[in-house]
Amino acid sequence: MSTVASIIWKWKTFGTTRTLPKVGCPAKLSNRGRRALVREVTRNPMVTLTKLQRCFMKRGEPSRRTTISAALHKSGLFVRVARRKPLLSKKHMTARLEFAKKHPNDCQTMRNKILGSDETKIELLPLNAKRHVWRKPGTAHHLANTIPTVKQGGGSIMLWGCFSAGETGRLVRIEGKMNAAMYRDILDENMLRSALDLRLGRRFIFQQDNDPKHTAKITKEWLRHNSVNVLEWPSQSPDLNPIEHLWRDLKNGCAPTLPIQPDGT
Repeated sequence: MSTVASIIWKWKTFGTTRTLPKVGCPAKLSNRGRRALVREVTRNPMVTLTKLQRCFMKRGEPSRRTTISAALHKSGLFVRVARRKPLLSKKHMTARLEFAKKHPNDCQTMRNKILGSDETKIELLPLNAKRHVWRKPGTAHHLANTIPTVKQGGGSIMLWGCFSAGETGRLVRIEGKMNAAMYRDILDENMLRSALDLRLGRRFIFQQDNDPKHTAKITKEWLRHNSVNVLEWPSQSPDLNPIEHLWRDLKNGCAPTLPIQPDGT
């Protein structure tokens, strides 16, 4: 209905063009109570509805869970799963900030010379996997409609991989528990070859995090012996590493085929 039509309808129906009083039930929470609720949730985002109920009961305000939830929703606050982030000390924060200040204007040519790397673990039988299934009533326990579970976990495989701005490098399965010597061998057999395959040139820049295996003496000696330029990397910063997006895509691609056995069957 247009504005003009709305005014005409209001005149014909109520004999006035003034704004009519709002209809419906008044708000159960007072404006003061709503402001106090928003302040409490802003101060402590992880406060529970139960605790908020007790708090408002002491204030003499309505304390039903639905009332509190509705007031929060009206203020633009909704319950969401908290994101997990690395625990950062002030030293970590300072190092991350310095890293960001140091590299804001890196040219694309320099970025194209970076060979990023990392390890990841793929669970062969994810314990917390949630899958949806189309099924008819009464078929919830049919084999095709269930996810197998085990008591002690379904095993996992470890992978090392690398990538550049344009392509991916080698992907290596890590057999057993990796130590510094094994990591050095992986670099010797795969990292230099990947840089060559990706045409990064002799003065490419190698990126790795500060895992103890990566910063061990034998690893540093190998990197120095092979004249590899290493990008200084702030600790506790996996979120800065673009390879995390590749690992996510890899795991999402593997998810439909899981569970599988460690031997690949």
